[in-house]
Amino acid sequence: MPKEKATTRKAAKGAKADGGGKKKKDPNMPKRGLSAYMFFANDQRDKVREDNPGIKFGEVGKKLGEQWKSLNDKQKAPYEAKAAADKKRYEEEKAAYTASPVEDEEEEEE
Repeated sequence: MPKEKATTRKAAKGAKADGGGKKKKDPNMPKRGLSAYMFFANDQRDKVREDNPGIKFGEVGKKLGEQWKSLNDKQKAPYEAKAAADKKRYEEEKAAYTASPVEDEEEEEE
């Protein structure tokens, strides 16, 4: 018996072509807070590249992940503090962002 042709891929492409229902991201929306690991990675990325010249992009990530796993809680603490502060910043900006469109609509109605 012949195999049936899969049409799911074509259907998915067609859905995207007609708009697909995905909303466009608002450029004014606040950016999410970074994790403790991301603060660590941003801090250490250049050092890893200096220590390993010619290293590939993916290998940098692997080395950073290994270094992060080898840190103890005391060594992770400064990065976790930065992450907590960034999370607080995001929540404050998000609250202000979600409150502002309602105020704008009320001003337009008057």
